[in-house]
Amino acid sequence: MERSQNKSSLNSEEITRYARHISLPEIGIKGQEKLKKSSVACIGTGGLGSPLLIYLAAAGIGRIGIVDFDVVEDSNLQRQIIHTTNSIGLLKTDSAKQHILKINPSCRVDLFNQKLTSSNALEILKAYDVICDCSDNFPTRYLINDACMILNKPNIYGSIARFEGQVSVFNLKENSPNYRDLLPTPPPQELIPSCSEAGVMGILPGIIGTIQAAEAIKIITNIGFPLNGRLLIFNALNMSFKELTLKSRPENSNINKLIDYNSFCSEVKVKNEVDLDIKSISVKELKVLLNQASKETLLIDVRNQIEHNECSISGSKLIPLSTIESGESIHEIKILAAHKNLYVFCKSGKRSLRALKHLKKRGIKGINIEGGIEAWNQENIK
Repeated sequence: MERSQNKSSLNSEEITRYARHISLPEIGIKGQEKLKKSSVACIGTGGLGSPLLIYLAAAGIGRIGIVDFDVVEDSNLQRQIIHTTNSIGLLKTDSAKQHILKINPSCRVDLFNQKLTSSNALEILKAYDVICDCSDNFPTRYLINDACMILNKPNIYGSIARFEGQVSVFNLKENSPNYRDLLPTPPPQELIPSCSEAGVMGILPGIIGTIQAAEAIKIITNIGFPLNGRLLIFNALNMSFKELTLKSRPENSNINKLIDYNSFCSEVKVKNEVDLDIKSISVKELKVLLNQASKETLLIDVRNQIEHNECSISGSKLIPLSTIESGESIHEIKILAAHKNLYVFCKSGKRSLRALKHLKKRGIKGINIEGGIEAWNQENIK
């Protein structure tokens, strides 16, 4: 028996559940049916992905794909609200799916417990109508962008740092800008602090991720004016929004294949005269040095207090990067480094390089520890 063309694909329970959506003339029954039939892929189930997934599930998105390979840690819970204390140690995808199904048992949830790469991105993303970039690193953002360009998928981009967030919609129409129009080349990696390094206000990803979810709903239901050609910037300290116009550039639209994005992003280096005199050594060389000439060596950790307390190199002195950049600790370092060889480390070598550049300008020379505490731990140096 054929279904009447006027009959909704929503059952009575769904009509009740989504009554507040259906009451909106802009959405109505037809819009809610579009949401039910739609599919959204979310790359990342951290600060941005958490609110986005929660609200998409609540809105009635029929199919959600989640791409992530990380596990839940206690430090995530300050902002990644889709996870709970009981989720610690679980795959983030599994934790997210449990929460989604509690909100909306009818939602189909596809899990991809793997890192998104050039070899799997097209295969994973091709099945979804809308792609949401909730990643936290530049290689993945460029990868998502280029995959969306090749697959002709809208890309809802979000990013956060400290107290500021950004949202835009890329590749929505034929002449829409894409991520490369916002950032044609990646910034030097040594100047990019991670979330753990720079910190982030817990509520910030909730605001930005929710805006991403709103854009997804608007695009699927074809209502309102998405952030196509516009970059929305939010500052939580000032509680202010500002908007920048983005334009498509033909030279950034010729994407026909995926590349090695880690290499692409690592090729960009900071090049200036200050860098030429900054030397570096490996953690193995540092170990030998500390064994042979520890009294002549000043080892400074430029991470924050919490990182230093969790794990550090024996004999190192904590002087956070922020106090070096502000000039607060310059005099202290000059006194400590007098008649000693100065070595500086951080988590991965990026903050220590920044610290050494500031110190160089103040007449203090030092040597960078390549790879930082991560390399030290990987080598299992005691």
